[in-house]
Amino acid sequence: MAVSLAPFLLAWRTTPLHDREVVDALVDPAHAGPSPALAEALQQWPGTYYWSSEGDGRHLVLTRSTHKQRENWLLHALLLAATLFMTTVSGAVIAGAIPAELGLIFNPTAWDLTFLRACVSGFAFSLPLLAILLSHELGHYLTARRYEVNVSPPHFLPGPPMPIGVGTFGAFIRLRSILNDRRQLLDIGAAGPIAGFVVALPVLWIGLAHSHIATDPGASGMQVSTGWGMWLLGDSVATYLLRHLTYGGSAVTLSPMAFAGWMGMLVTMLNLLPIAQLDGGHILYSAFPRAQRQVARAFWVLVLLLGYVSRSWFAWAFIVLILSRGQFGHPPVLDAYRPLPKSRVWVLLACLVLFALTFIPAPER
Repeated sequence: MAVSLAPFLLAWRTTPLHDREVVDALVDPAHAGPSPALAEALQQWPGTYYWSSEGDGRHLVLTRSTHKQRENWLLHALLLAATLFMTTVSGAVIAGAIPAELGLIFNPTAWDLTFLRACVSGFAFSLPLLAILLSHELGHYLTARRYEVNVSPPHFLPGPPMPIGVGTFGAFIRLRSILNDRRQLLDIGAAGPIAGFVVALPVLWIGLAHSHIATDPGASGMQVSTGWGMWLLGDSVATYLLRHLTYGGSAVTLSPMAFAGWMGMLVTMLNLLPIAQLDGGHILYSAFPRAQRQVARAFWVLVLLLGYVSRSWFAWAFIVLILSRGQFGHPPVLDAYRPLPKSRVWVLLACLVLFALTFIPAPER
């Protein structure tokens, strides 16, 4: 413990980790306000800190990094470039600017100036979608960095373009060390879906304004062109309300930007499922650590049953099982007994509301 803080503390415990040092300190009640002297001393702490009110008094949880991770920025840039290309091609297919011919898309020798110009229309899908994914991951990343947690920058995952996929499998960050407590886990886990939703909502709204009423006989709800036909999309509460505000009860063929917004809602919903290593799993463990395993297992069974409503849920149930390595229990935090601050109830409620707004019972109809 730095000598400058010792006079203000009754006791402290230092936990050295491979990349940082964590100090749990019980503050002298005379300075627990904090006192002006302690506040001034904390300004000299070479890291981050936060307060925790516990049964024996007010604690300071202090963290300082001891190891700086070198990043492979070239890898991140290449993954981002590949994802941008694949999603842009997907957007051009959705817009009808290029044909959904994989032989053309994966054959660079066939890319003439006309093809490349046509692909530009795909930015209306790729840029909003990547903005949503990036805001989601930056929500996690910046919150983790605020807590001095060793975390990787976002990794974008390119995927096959339309009509097979949408050009990406999403993005992720990697936490390289154990978290201090459930407060950190909640803040980091919740920051991604909240940030992603804040961007996805206006993207969807603006995109709907550039969509058009479907002219197909018998069309209903929302649909998007895949180049090989129409993909019939399911509604969440958020998409249903925005669609009806814009077009009433009419069926809508989504513009590339609107489809990016719809994908943003889907990504938010999937990440908030309270299972395993998904954001919802982190949030569930932070709120109810003892019940987490049972609730996660029950939700996985529910996801499996939803497969009889929309087959895409079967795939997601399988993916979640692979990600969790067949384990529904959440990895522990350093101090699972430190209570959540009462202020975090609002974060939990916000995540619950987001899940209700974005839940899509049948992503594919």
